[in-house]
Amino acid sequence: MPGISRKVALAAASSVALLATACTGQSGSGTSDDTSKDTTINFWHAWSAPAEVKAVKSLVAGFEKAHPTIHVNVVGNMTDDKMNQALRTGGAKAPDVISSFTTNNVGKFCSSGALVDLNPLFEKSGIDPGKTFPKAMNEYTQFDGNRCSVPLLGDAYGLYYNKTAFEKAGIQTPPKTWSEFETDAKKLTISDGDSYKQLGFMPNYHGWETTTEHYLGQFSPTYFDSSGKSNLAKDPAFQAGFTLQKKLVDELGGYQRLEKYRSTLGDEWGPKHPFQTGQVAMQLDGEWRLGMALDAKPDFEIGVAPLPVPDDQADQYGKGYITGTIAGIAATSKKQNAAWELVKYMTTDTDAVVAFSNAIHNVPSTLAALKSPDLKYDPRFKTFLDIAANPNSTTSPASVNGGVYLATIQNFGYEYESGKAKDLEAGLASTAKQIDTDIAQAK
Repeated sequence: MPGISRKVALAAASSVALLATACTGQSGSGTSDDTSKDTTINFWHAWSAPAEVKAVKSLVAGFEKAHPTIHVNVVGNMTDDKMNQALRTGGAKAPDVISSFTTNNVGKFCSSGALVDLNPLFEKSGIDPGKTFPKAMNEYTQFDGNRCSVPLLGDAYGLYYNKTAFEKAGIQTPPKTWSEFETDAKKLTISDGDSYKQLGFMPNYHGWETTTEHYLGQFSPTYFDSSGKSNLAKDPAFQAGFTLQKKLVDELGGYQRLEKYRSTLGDEWGPKHPFQTGQVAMQLDGEWRLGMALDAKPDFEIGVAPLPVPDDQADQYGKGYITGTIAGIAATSKKQNAAWELVKYMTTDTDAVVAFSNAIHNVPSTLAALKSPDLKYDPRFKTFLDIAANPNSTTSPASVNGGVYLATIQNFGYEYESGKAKDLEAGLASTAKQIDTDIAQAK
């Protein structure tokens, strides 16, 4: 699918408020359904593209073949809003298993009790999540010790670059540090009056996937301290990340000039994406971009590499920001044993994960699947497999009010890059205070 961590995830985070009054989730299996007898469970997911829907059906068919007594009624193209409502009300038609694109909502799913804690089920099945899933994926599927979700494929963010443009600019290799990136971005920028013939990189937060959390992921920030308070004003990683982005904005032409140029460029999901047309020489993006860019048949060779890291973290080059799809079991389900069999198969069976990854073209979500010889991919795709497996790769942590804190940070980013907010230190402190207030009100 074209990116399961889409920008709409920030907006969707607030929709999880519906879960506030959800029923209390059981720890482990709260039902005594017998999986040796014929039973039917409901599986709701968000995929909608024909190829994606076909892949889900194939995944479920593999499960039903392995578990002939468990039948799965699949319902696709389900938004989080629809899932949340069904999780609250329950009933025969409600989902027993859900799959959501919005990892930002894990904190809300877990704290509201809408999804059951899977820790006892993993333990009963003899599966150690810490040894099964990549570190970042293992982190974003739990909240306050409650593992109410499990990874089901993932997204890894890296750097796409125009090899032809690099050669013309005399650049031999992709940048590994942000200082190298700054130098290369300026070399690759060719002005055309008050516009550009070619822009080295679009740094603005309204660009394509250039969100605050994607930038900050390379600085390995700690979003919250041990007491759950926002660390935004205390961890120097945040100041470094905002400073880097603002410097790029200023050096590549300034906010207004860049915004004017951005308004003339194609959208993120169409064939006229500015990286694919050669209008932008470097692009921060997820693994799905490779297939989309190749389908657009650009007149240059596409290069793929990890995103740069801060100069003082050069030894961590190769890490990236990770997110992905999650799966969980509804607390209202009366068939949690059968539901667990489906979740376990979809998320921990190596052959199933590999086949689904091959069909969807997202990153596998188990360490075993990442190393499987049965994975089929363009050689450049291996960059994203390595980023996903890298223990230094990061994600944004779960919060009781979903992704609201990320939206708050992003909104400050808009003000800072445009010059409306001039004092970074004061702005980070004010933003941290707002985050703490929002979280306190959500509890």
